Formats: sequence, structure tokens, C-alpha cells
Amino acid sequence: MTLPALSRTKIDLFLTCPRCFWLDVRAKIRQPPGYPFNLNSAVDHLLKNEFDRYRGGTKVPPRLEREGLALIPAAHPDLPRWRHNFTGVRVEHAPTGLTVFGAIDDLWADARGTHYVVDYKATAKKDEVTLDAEWQDGYKRQVEFYQWLLRHQGLKVADRAWFVYANGIKDDAAFDDVLRFRTKLIPYDGDAGWVEPTLHEVADCLAMKHPPAPAPECAFCDYVARAAAIA
Repeated sequence: MTLPALSRTKIDLFLTCPRCFWLDVRAKIRQPPGYPFNLNSAVDHLLKNEFDRYRGGTKVPPRLEREGLALIPAAHPDLPRWRHNFTGVRVEHAPTGLTVFGAIDDLWADARGTHYVVDYKATAKKDEVTLDAEWQDGYKRQVEFYQWLLRHQGLKVADRAWFVYANGIKDDAAFDDVLRFRTKLIPYDGDAGWVEPTLHEVADCLAMKHPPAPAPECAFCDYVARAAAIA
């Protein structure tokens, strides 16, 4: 069977529920799609515009300078492809025969040529943004996977990644067609050691003739099983 290239989100689906992953990739039975996050996409676009103004130069962007970071937006020739959703940073993993990819938001570099994965996030909450919630473990795996991909491009990539986290302000101010944010830079020191063994597990899963058992906490599989029981 010829397998399609697997995106970072497919790998994360496998980690969430191998059965849903098998059904998606092998049987083309996909979970219902979620709603598009158009405001988040707009924030991504605006942040890319902000940092692109300094890409390839020597000036540290003001947002980074205020944080005491001597980092410059990297001007790698492959960056446009690496940021594109359907191409991304692509690796052919010889031990498993899998092709995997992921689209990064940004890439910064220091004076020593070390690169830092950057991911943009947007939300609107009363409390200060952090990476402490259990559901944000997926965010951490996301940047770790990108670090692994970029190292396979021959880049020197730091374990430290940066989240540029924009939090929409909800107060009593008039709207006036202006949505204001407080944006926080959050460092995260990743460990991509899980990627290699996971890819071997993914390959073993896809070699199965029948789908594996559901993950114990998979809401989708639980719904299907409970609905089938009363059908």
C-alpha cells in the first residue's frame, strides 16, 4: 500500500487515538471537521507581516528587543515552502518508509547560527496565557516535531522554542472595529526524543489489516460505541 505523506496533525492524531488514526489514513474515514479559526489565522498573518519586516536584516525586531532577545527572523531560502500548509518541512524517514511534514509559523536565529522554532498562538481569556494546561501538551509536541524536522534539514536547532501568544483583551472599552491584544513571548525547552519511536509505532499501526483498539479516552470512539449499542 502506498501511504500518503503524514502531516504533524496526523501524527498527533495517532498519539491521541491509534484507531482514529488508522481509520483516517487507511480507511479514509475521518473525524468530523472542526470549525475554522479565522481570527487565529488573521493573527498569524499579522505576526508574520510584523516579523517579515526584519527578516534577512541585522536589526532585532522591537518585540524581541523589549524582551532582551538578540534574535533575528531567519531568512532561509526554503522558509516560504516550510511555512506552506501543504508542503511544510518534509522528511523521508528511511527506517520506516514514512514521509512526514509540518508547516512552521516562523524561525528565528541568533548570532551563532542557532535556529529557534517559533509558533504563533491566539486566544481570548481573562487570565494570563501560559502553557500549563494539559491540553496544551499538543502545542509542546508540535514545536518538538518541528525541531526534529528542521534538524533533518541540516540546521542547528535549539531545544528552546518560542510561543508568541496573543491574548484578546475583553474589557469595557468601545469596540470601534478594533480588537486589541496583549502578546506574550513564552519560552519552552523541548525534547524531540519521542519522535523516532513514535514513527516506528505509526508504521506498525498502518501495517495492521484491521484497526487497533480505541484509546481509552477517545471521545469519538466512545460516541460511536455508545451509539452502536442502542442502534
